[in-house]
Amino acid sequence: MAEFTMELNDEQKEVRDWLHGFAADVIRPAAAEWDEREETPWPVIQEAAKVGIYSLDFYAQQYFDPTGLGIPMAMEELFWGDAGIALSIVGTGLAAVGVLANGTEEQIGTWIPQMYGDANDVKVAAFCSSEPDAGSDVASMRTRAVYDEAKDEWVINGTKTWATNGGIANVHVVVAVVDPELGSKGHASFIIPPNTPGLSQGQKFKKHGIRASHTAEVVLENVRVPGSCLLGGKEKLDERLARARERAKQGGERVKNAAMATFEASRPAVGAMAVGTARAAYEVALDYAKTREQFGRPIIDNQGVAFQLADMRTSVDAARLLVWRASWMAINGRPFTAAEGSMSKLFASETAKKVTAQAIQILGGNGYTREYPVERMHRDAAIYTIFEGTSEIQRLVIARTLSGMPIR
Repeated sequence: MAEFTMELNDEQKEVRDWLHGFAADVIRPAAAEWDEREETPWPVIQEAAKVGIYSLDFYAQQYFDPTGLGIPMAMEELFWGDAGIALSIVGTGLAAVGVLANGTEEQIGTWIPQMYGDANDVKVAAFCSSEPDAGSDVASMRTRAVYDEAKDEWVINGTKTWATNGGIANVHVVVAVVDPELGSKGHASFIIPPNTPGLSQGQKFKKHGIRASHTAEVVLENVRVPGSCLLGGKEKLDERLARARERAKQGGERVKNAAMATFEASRPAVGAMAVGTARAAYEVALDYAKTREQFGRPIIDNQGVAFQLADMRTSVDAARLLVWRASWMAINGRPFTAAEGSMSKLFASETAKKVTAQAIQILGGNGYTREYPVERMHRDAAIYTIFEGTSEIQRLVIARTLSGMPIR
């Protein structure tokens, strides 16, 4: 087990500096353009692939860093550059985590490389869980997967929404109901291979923020996939469903579903994204306050501005520490007995919203214009309190974990 430390080792520092350079030199100069275009920044993703950032190897190296800090460090630096472009670069990772969390070794080796492609032929992947009537309430999911035993195929019907890379992905990972009587315990995850008939893109959303990231509905109409596309395999699914049915009869402990396993693994990473955006806004505000003069002196000379900056930096550092703690616990198999993963996501998300708003206030009228990046950062920050579990859901998870009570 890796010891917990707040000091990055030399290799981690080298990776951090490399990522920061890419974010500063490639992502940030392109941020305003792709935000305005509201399109997937394929040229930037390709640049990331060419240097090795957008690749299975890089993602795996960070994911399996024994300290747990590889992923949060990478996320913070990329999202420091720009949240929309960074999400386009790392969005495939959520689908990859879905396969890593639930798939067999053969499925991991077969499908994750196809999610990324290569530097000459970049691909993306999509994780599809939310539905028009089932976002945080995963028990209300309606997408159904029915097993056709004669053909050893699963037939999937339904509509997914808010899917990053939905419809444009090479590989889709779809969560569907296989046993409606078990509620959220009766879910399973499926790989939808490239060019599978019946899968199509629905509405593409025009968003308030993260506009360089493609978000759309995914429509599944009699989509047939081989039995081998059920993540984990049918034998494992049958065993899990049998346990769930038995526990339901006995009123026993809760069984985690496929979507929640993915979300739990990714919450500290989302917290790190929020830290990156918050830190970027704080740094812009600090630089501005040191150079902007009013009444013959820099505005940072005023306590009203200086104290805000002090609070902003304190909140950013506190959020990072919560993210690092949860990430270290996760990689070392420490259980989240106090919902530490949700804590990190909750605090970092709320910090990003608050700090970016404070940055606009410090820049005044300039902060409200698109001539300065804090306006975009504030729009981007709003998503962190919404996707992969709203702040309200994080509070519910924390409260339930601490109390042991079925709080509603």
